[in-house]
Amino acid sequence: MNPDHMKTVKPGGTIGILGGGQLGRMLALAAARLGIDAHIYCPEQDCPASHVSAGFSCSAYDDERRLTAFASAVDVITTEFENIPANTARFLTNRKPVFPSVKALEIAQDRVDEKAFINGQGIATAPWRRVDTLDDLKEALADIGPDGVLKTRRLGYDGKGQTRVKSIETAAAAFAGLDNAPAVLEGFIDFEREISVIVARGQDGEIRCYDPGENRHAEGILRETTVPANISPATRDNALRIAGQLAKALDYVGVMGVEMFVMRDGSLKVNEIAPRVHNTGHWTIEGCAISQFEQHIRAVCGLPLGSPARHSDAVMTNLIGDDVDAWQTLLATPGTALHLYRKGEARPGRKMGHTTRLL
Repeated sequence: MNPDHMKTVKPGGTIGILGGGQLGRMLALAAARLGIDAHIYCPEQDCPASHVSAGFSCSAYDDERRLTAFASAVDVITTEFENIPANTARFLTNRKPVFPSVKALEIAQDRVDEKAFINGQGIATAPWRRVDTLDDLKEALADIGPDGVLKTRRLGYDGKGQTRVKSIETAAAAFAGLDNAPAVLEGFIDFEREISVIVARGQDGEIRCYDPGENRHAEGILRETTVPANISPATRDNALRIAGQLAKALDYVGVMGVEMFVMRDGSLKVNEIAPRVHNTGHWTIEGCAISQFEQHIRAVCGLPLGSPARHSDAVMTNLIGDDVDAWQTLLATPGTALHLYRKGEARPGRKMGHTTRLL
């Protein structure tokens, strides 16, 4: 990192957070533990993070006047989700240090750029092809197989912006279902399990990785993460190496989630990277002395990184939609920590909170 871009935020300082969802909320709580105020910038008035932050600016991400005022009120700026407009981060970078960088955000926001970057590091992914037209999709299906997942290049998450393609005959309907948006076709692979690594990299280049978690999804949404993952020591070491390599190649600062497929021979293929604190790392709040959220605050504030060591095995379970209605029962369950995000309506597919059960 360019020394001119390095910044140390001491207790009493303020970190600016772009985005006001549950990740911003947990980042603000972690900052407070270190004596650092959080100032949230978010277009939604009643957002989860606004209720626990010292400062709050509610405005659009292209409001340069409000962005300028926000930058003047903070010491350093970070993001709580990857789809913060790159132009917003670029505008703010000229005023205060922004971590992660515009480069990291731009790569992660486009699935084609992301996969090309990962492969460019000599790291395997599932076979994929860029799809801009229906003819591209048909050629991709003929090339990498008749069965795959078509995903929009941008803005997809939690199963949104993707659809299954089972044959060339269903290609037109699948592409139309995504509004003919620029996309990527990913071929199916015979994997054994899904894991993720939470990696942190400081302003000084120091890298720390948490133990891999094993993930279970339903309908494209993460339901559960179990730590430790049921993988061999060699696969664990390789997963940590890959995550660290990607963070270094991005000149990344902060915490990043790296999702991977474990193949039946123990080898790994990277699914995607998320330039932010990650749902599969929520277990670290109870399972480690230093959570992923505090680690992120330490990294972007130029403070020493903490130990990512796990003191307990754990299972983190997302509360989706009306799962949250069981909050009283969950509060009474021994060994279970409950986190509620203070969102409004419990819509189907909406993450309303999570629990962590120590084993």
